[in-house]
Amino acid sequence: MKQIITSLLETDLYKFSMGQAIYHQFPGYTTTWTFKCRNKDVHFTTEMVEEIRDQIRRYCELKFTEEELQYLSKIRWFKQSYVDFLRLWHPRFEDFSITADAECGLAIETTGTWLNTSMYEIPTLAIVNEVYFRMKYDYDKLMESFARRLKEKIGWLTDGKYYLSAFSEFGLRRRLSAEAQELAVKTLAETQFPTGRDADGKPLGTKFVGTSNVYLAMKYNVKPMGTMAHEWIMCVGQGNHKHNPAYSNWYAMEAWVKEYSVLNGTALTDAITTDCFLRDFNLTYATLFSGVRHDSGDPYEWGEKILEHYKKLEIDGTQKTLLFSDSLDFARADALYRHFNGRAKVAFGIGTYLANDTDENALNIVMKTTFCNGMDVAKISDTPGKGMCKNPAYVEYLQRSIDWRMNH
Repeated sequence: MKQIITSLLETDLYKFSMGQAIYHQFPGYTTTWTFKCRNKDVHFTTEMVEEIRDQIRRYCELKFTEEELQYLSKIRWFKQSYVDFLRLWHPRFEDFSITADAECGLAIETTGTWLNTSMYEIPTLAIVNEVYFRMKYDYDKLMESFARRLKEKIGWLTDGKYYLSAFSEFGLRRRLSAEAQELAVKTLAETQFPTGRDADGKPLGTKFVGTSNVYLAMKYNVKPMGTMAHEWIMCVGQGNHKHNPAYSNWYAMEAWVKEYSVLNGTALTDAITTDCFLRDFNLTYATLFSGVRHDSGDPYEWGEKILEHYKKLEIDGTQKTLLFSDSLDFARADALYRHFNGRAKVAFGIGTYLANDTDENALNIVMKTTFCNGMDVAKISDTPGKGMCKNPAYVEYLQRSIDWRMNH
């Protein structure tokens, strides 16, 4: 099989955003990441596991080119010290453990510095997806169904059936293939979208803003999109054993503002529940961060809760962004846009629906931080079951810490 990951830019932008802050503030932190396949009916064959191992080995031989580093240098919040570090950096195959020792037939763990292991998550998931779909199915038929569905979806946008405000493609980790994701980004970047009005006469529009895939953003001259992931809140908030984990969001936002000030500011709310997040999202942070991202729980309840919080702080919600990124399709995004239109800036990050929608079901695979500095870490999101931790006792401790704080 041809090499799947051919550039170290082929990862999500937030890996670099978090990477710079890790490099400057937490260079000594260590983490363990664990792969999990949530599909109960999926099995990886011995041949698939060998191909995945070989693809990861080839990925680990890559280095940044000067052209790629120059591109990163032009993103306003990246500092030359971090870009110079990336000039020396490359993945380490020694950090990977890849075996068949799992119910699904594939077990992957990475262990090492947070600087290294954080960078492995997205390329690893992209490799696993592409190997699985190329070896399990007739790939040419899958691509035919993907292209047909993509064309139909774009027709819905150009015909004005759906309006998506500002939306980005977020599908790298769960894409069908590099070819499929590139087709989606290229087509969206070349398409002009109409405007319209809702039932109340408010203007509606659709604008393709960019992609989380930095390599494709550079190639097609669109914006690279992304700020932070759950790992940032989990590791900054729970990796220091002296921290009370119920204050994870405060520690994480404090470190983020130290690194970026008012730049690169979309806060992720649901690492230890949105209600707990709002306890720390005070006037300072709510002013400095340009918006917040939804990734679990009821999106309408979440949006109303966020807007009410801005109102209590006497902040104009219409100047803040509500970014939705949880299991979206065009119909869900259109309905959310119409609901919050005029009350906030509404934006969407759409993943699997744009990057892996075929006649076969997509994989539901993740790779999550399970240890930081030798200690368990966990998230407790607004949707039960989205967390992943090897130690139920630690999850219980984290939940008790959150409950005590919320009740006192």
